[in-house]
Amino acid sequence: MHVTSPVRPPLVTGAKTYADVTEDICRHVEAKPTKEWWVAFIISVVVLIYGTACVFWTWWEGLGVWGLNKTVGWAWDITNFVWWVGIGHAGTLISAILLLFRQKWRTSINRAAEAMTIFAVLCAASFILMHMGRPWMAYWALPLPNAFGSLWVNFNSPLVWDVFAISTYFSVSLVFWYIGLIPDLATIRDRARSKVSRFIYGSLAMGWTGSAKAWSRYEYISLILAGLATPLVLSVHTIVSMDFATSVIPGWHTTIFPPYFVAGAIFSGFAMVQNLMLITRVVYKLEDYITIEHIESMNKVITLTGSIVGVAYITEFFIAWYSGVEYESYAFINRATGPYWWAYLTMMTCNVITPQLFWSRYIRRSVTWTFFIAILVNIGMWFERFVIIVTSLHRDYLPSSWAMFSPTMFDIGDYIFSFGFFFTFFLLFSKFLPVVNMAEVKSVLRSSSETLPKKVAGVAKGERVASPNYNKDAQ
Repeated sequence: MHVTSPVRPPLVTGAKTYADVTEDICRHVEAKPTKEWWVAFIISVVVLIYGTACVFWTWWEGLGVWGLNKTVGWAWDITNFVWWVGIGHAGTLISAILLLFRQKWRTSINRAAEAMTIFAVLCAASFILMHMGRPWMAYWALPLPNAFGSLWVNFNSPLVWDVFAISTYFSVSLVFWYIGLIPDLATIRDRARSKVSRFIYGSLAMGWTGSAKAWSRYEYISLILAGLATPLVLSVHTIVSMDFATSVIPGWHTTIFPPYFVAGAIFSGFAMVQNLMLITRVVYKLEDYITIEHIESMNKVITLTGSIVGVAYITEFFIAWYSGVEYESYAFINRATGPYWWAYLTMMTCNVITPQLFWSRYIRRSVTWTFFIAILVNIGMWFERFVIIVTSLHRDYLPSSWAMFSPTMFDIGDYIFSFGFFFTFFLLFSKFLPVVNMAEVKSVLRSSSETLPKKVAGVAKGERVASPNYNKDAQ
């Protein structure tokens, strides 16, 4: 007799069998694109084309088309760079750290989160190229031999560390994502009806057979990649924070930045995962796989990291006062009461106050509230980076050099480019690749489902062993 614990609600609802998992997840890959998908894709492509034109014009004319001035030399470009890098953190955390901790609730969301990481890091990298002004000189940031000239990079600069950190992070995340796709690609290959599909998915599956040896090596390499990716989650945004922390500018020169930036990155990353997965959940009818339990678990992480960010804000103010340095104190007072007070208020409201609503179980398990709060969190985290960068620069030691920053259409257009790029590629991924990891969902089906799948006469059937009222709150 099989017994399941009534303490933990099931992570897969709807009395699914192994065959049901394959059918439900492969359905949207094998079917023709829907009208809704085409509308969303066309809008994303149009946005991407407009953004690409703005990026091209920025490179053609130079960075003078941005709203930068002598005082504010960094603004939207670095704000967007740090914001996109932060969003890319949730995917690796869900995939790597939760895998090492054997958290089963990650299985339905890790695939989309990993894809989000890759596209977000590419968006962040685009802003590195943009604010170089001369992207064809990008190879100067690499430690190339003197055959290319006598100019070597300054290894004391954290801007060079960014190149190493982000390229390593992207490489490991891409390999991790692709390795996880291989078993599912083989499943789609075996189900393919056309020769073209069979060839494409067969090539991508790299000869996967599903043998015991193949699964053993798959799990082994997954653990190795998770072990490599885990320190990257902490190191990448730590290094990004050192772009500011190693300077002597009041408001930047602080040792709290590394842990503060990492917590903020996970905070914004999980919020973006929530937005993407809630839309995917409805569009592809995956409510039985991306359940209220997954949404609630992610909301708990958002509450935790949002609280850490709130403590960091308070600590910054305390340290500025406790230091006795009048310039440091003024930098933080200016953030809250100066010309950019509205940005600071938006940051505090969205990042500190709004996530505390998740202490309510009703709100934490509500799809509508979760989607709305996740959007506010991402808005707040963008304003956090804007406040840190712009308000620390626009008023320096000399009042005669104080200046305000106002974005131009090209600042905004380059930001729009990143959204067009991100959503265009995410829509392509969600249509032509399985958005949920079939293999990993099946691996937890026996312990995390309302039924225990049982094979009878060669057909996968389910035997109900738990009360259907488990997921009553989700109805």
